[in-house]
Parts: sequence; C-alpha cells; structure tokens
Amino acid sequence: MPDLSEVPHRRYNPLRDSWLLVSPHRIRRSWQGQHELPLVEELLEHDPKCYLCPGNLRVNGNRNPDYKSTFLFENDYHAVHMNLDGLAASLLRSQPVIGVCYVLAFSAKHNATFANLTQKEALGVIKAWTDLYARHHRQRACSFLSTAGNPGLKYMQIFENRGRLGGCSSPHPHCQIWVTSCLPEEPKNELTQMVLYQEKNSGRHLLEDYIRLELQSKERVVWRNETFLLLSPWWAVWPFEVLLVPTRHVRSLLDLDDAEKMHFVEAIQQVVDRYDGLFGFSFPYSSGLHQAPLDVSQAELDSSYLHMHFYPPLQHPSVRKFFGGYELLAEPSRDLTPEQAAELLRKASNGGNQPV
Repeated sequence: MPDLSEVPHRRYNPLRDSWLLVSPHRIRRSWQGQHELPLVEELLEHDPKCYLCPGNLRVNGNRNPDYKSTFLFENDYHAVHMNLDGLAASLLRSQPVIGVCYVLAFSAKHNATFANLTQKEALGVIKAWTDLYARHHRQRACSFLSTAGNPGLKYMQIFENRGRLGGCSSPHPHCQIWVTSCLPEEPKNELTQMVLYQEKNSGRHLLEDYIRLELQSKERVVWRNETFLLLSPWWAVWPFEVLLVPTRHVRSLLDLDDAEKMHFVEAIQQVVDRYDGLFGFSFPYSSGLHQAPLDVSQAELDSSYLHMHFYPPLQHPSVRKFFGGYELLAEPSRDLTPEQAAELLRKASNGGNQPV
C-alpha cells in the first residue's frame, strides 16, 4: 500500500456515502492568498452591551434574569416558528416547516469558554441539553403537534459557532438549539447510511465497527476516556476536524448515565483545550451534536448513534480553509492528512493528556 501521506488519493465517508480528495503534497505549496489576523480579545466578565449577559435588555424588549449558571430562552431571531402555512408541490418543490429555536448561554460570565468552565458548570450545559431533548421527546405526540396538516417536531439540532471566523454573532459562551418538523439533510444522510449498514451487516453498527478499526490502528485517535473517543476521522474534510463519539452504542443524550455525562464534559473540554493549544489562541469552530431524531421508527432509533462533529475553519494560524473551485464544483479536498492533524492535536494540549 502506498504511503498516503505523500500521494494523492480519495477517501470514502461511509456516514454520508461521499468521497473527498486528499492531496498531501500540496501542503508544501506557497500561499499568497488571504491571511487572517488571529483575534485576541480581552473580554469583560460582564458586558453591558451584550444581549446574553445577566440583567441586560434584549432586542425584543425582554430583560434577561440575573442568572448564575445556564440560561435558556427562545431565540429573538428564530429561523422557524410554530405557524404553518400550506406550500405548493411541483417541479419547483417546497415543503412546510415549523419549529422553535432556542439560545442556551453556557455561563453568566461573558469571558468564559466551554474549555475553562468548571466541570460542574459544564455538566449544567449537558443537563440542559438533555432536559430539553427529553421535553420535546415527550411532546412529539401531543395533540397540538399531530393534528391534520401539522407534521410535528422530528429533530433537535444542537450547535455552537465559536469565534468570529466560526460565524458567531456574540462572544458570550452559548449555543443554539433548533427543533424542526423536518429531518435535516446531514443527520438524514447519516441515519440512512447507518440503517443500510445494519441491514447489510447482520445488525452491526457502522460507527461501532469504525471505532474498532480506529482503536486498532490508533493513527487518528487524539484522546479517549472511559466512555468517549476523539478522532481526526478518516474522511475528515476540514483540516483539524474532530469526531467525538462514545465507544459504546449510545442513541441519544437520554442513554447517558451521570458518570457518562461527566465523561462527555471532559471530552468536549479536551477538544476545545487542544484547539486553543494548537496555535496559541482561542480557536474558532462550528460544532454540532447528532443523535436519534425525536420521532422515528424502531429501526431508525436502533441505528442512531450519538456523536459530535467539530469543524474549525483554520488550517494554519492565519490561513482559512476555503471552499471554492474544485470543492464547490467537484468534491471536497484537503491537503493536511487526518493522520497528521491527529498527531498535532495529540501534542497540542497543555494538560490532561491521556495515552491512547
């Protein structure tokens, strides 16, 4: 087998049934394009202009409570709402969608990050995610959601954009949670592939088999604890992409016990800590949790596997990963191999490093 760190090749993503081009020799090419200045901000613990800080006025006229830990509220600029209007179906197809959008502040401190929250504070975030998922999981069959013409709420997407380069509109530590009547494309594609894999492989799960392979090779393993594994996945598109996945089959947040929730906290903090240690500044990223939909068949529920994606946009301290040209018109591509990225991330932490 050729040395994949030196030769161009394609890699298959079984979660999406897609391919990407890997061109490791291009990492040595000169770069005369756009350079980003690392953003180093000295943030206040409380910013009177921040719409997420305790006691501050939001744009809708509501005032935030004087909260001390997490704070959940419906987004003032929601992407979907609970009003449903009929839409026409034709070649130019459209589909009705309803839902509710939330914002969850991780902390009352404007200058906090998930990495420097105490474990108790970070566990509060995981519990808030779990409680909201459980609430909507119970409500999915309520009469007001299942009346004729109203498809009900099917999926909850938890995501965080960190830093301006990560698309974040406020530096206050927070995430968004969108609950919609549709199963969005990314989790839908993953679930389809996981169901097909189980059907073709005597009930074995795609991610369980993949984790087994990764633990055997260890090339792309960044870190692990008793429950979770951090990987630079074989099919990673983003230069320092990380997949956070439990080593046992977990369908949703509801399957995690108290000890495993704490392991989840530790794993997320390890990702963020390593990102920040990689180039020595607060690393931008988009992250999101994929888990069982709120309303699925038994086969889809059994095939669901909780995991979390981290997509940072930087490939060098001042160079962003751009999706243009071949990436837009043909297929995704990358230069730095996932194995090289994993090695860099293993060395990036200032503490808490555990042998893999």
